[in-house]
Amino acid sequence: MDKELIVLGAGESGTGAALLAKAKGFSVFVSDCGKIKPQHQAELEHAGIDFESGKHSEQRILNALEVVKSPGIPDHSPLIKALHQQGIPVISEIEFAGRYSNAKMVGVTGSNGKTTTAMWIFHLMKKSGLNVVLAGNVGNSMARELLEKDPDIFVLELSSFQLDGMKDFKCHTAIITNITPDHLDRYDYKFENYVDAKFRILNNHTNDEIFIFNAHDKEIMVRLKMMKYPGHRCPFAFDDVYGEGACVDGEKVVFNTPRHHFSIPVVDIALPGKHNLSNAMAASLAALRMGASEEAVKEGLTDFPSVAHRLESVAELNGVLYINDSKATNIDSSWYALESMERPVIWIAGGTDKGNDYSELEELAIQKVKHLICLGVDNRKLLAVFGNKLPVVTEANSMSQAVEQAVDAARSGDVVLLSPACASFDLFDNYVHRGDMFKAEVKKHEG
Repeated sequence: MDKELIVLGAGESGTGAALLAKAKGFSVFVSDCGKIKPQHQAELEHAGIDFESGKHSEQRILNALEVVKSPGIPDHSPLIKALHQQGIPVISEIEFAGRYSNAKMVGVTGSNGKTTTAMWIFHLMKKSGLNVVLAGNVGNSMARELLEKDPDIFVLELSSFQLDGMKDFKCHTAIITNITPDHLDRYDYKFENYVDAKFRILNNHTNDEIFIFNAHDKEIMVRLKMMKYPGHRCPFAFDDVYGEGACVDGEKVVFNTPRHHFSIPVVDIALPGKHNLSNAMAASLAALRMGASEEAVKEGLTDFPSVAHRLESVAELNGVLYINDSKATNIDSSWYALESMERPVIWIAGGTDKGNDYSELEELAIQKVKHLICLGVDNRKLLAVFGNKLPVVTEANSMSQAVEQAVDAARSGDVVLLSPACASFDLFDNYVHRGDMFKAEVKKHEG
């Protein structure tokens, strides 16, 4: 049998990679040990791509020319180890797709804020009339987008898992919003391994590239001091950055680049919260770097809509505000969510633990939370940390049960906050499914 390009995983990135590979003349085989979604299966069938589900045919896979791996498959899985032992290249969909694009790449990663920042960059660039496409970990895969066109600019949200499989790919403008412990179960429970993965976004940088980073982030600053970075450093911070970058000066956000120097009142920024000021600064610096106009940036900072599943207001019922923060899949995200709450909180948290240290949330939870609802298959860690520290702690094994408990507990002036601090895979398909279920259950109580 001739050597094939093997795609492991038939989700959005895998299906996109397979379709692009087929269009480029490869012999392609897709293997997914789980169940393939009907829409993806239909696309593979329509394209005439051979595939399997519910198993991995190891003998065929180990005869691959190259393997494009889904970001959901860990590097320590036996099949991936076997591929490495055979010397077969294993890459990400981003690495593969990048071979077929001449676009300038803006890459955004970080433990928190990367989705909002990537979408905000795209919003600012579109306002400037730039030929830009948003892809990666938000929206369609880059490979799928390349089936339609190769734009001038790609804005890519990149997870650590996607960065793990990048070798020759280059982000001409790279952004790290912050780095806090997350996904440690995928990195041998070693934080330094996770930091290494995030810094792969700087792969292949020369003195022509730019690195936009959070100057308040301890891990970023420590790593920068340890390395010789060849490109342009462009920080953002809540105090003066002394040169190119962005900062908060009293009631204004100030932007300073080689071509632009302007400010905008903090109160005019579309999304509230200190974390969104950081996202706004990072997005603006990237958009300006890629040619967005000052006028478009100013306008786009004030009219950017909120991102679904990120501190998303769902409804206010009987004086109780319901907020969907399902995208808060780690401790830091939930910290920002709790920190921004100004009402007594009924907090729905829990899910698949990723090596979380919930003690980091203790002080805030004691200040803000009147009732914690632990939503998960295994709530032992949450109960151990908060069981004796909060006024009321209960458990729920479904979203319906969690929302019912919240409705019963809430009083006018309270907020019900779904901010899980965990992955969703114990009870839900993903954070979107979890957030949609929350919204659906809340809607049942309207009227």
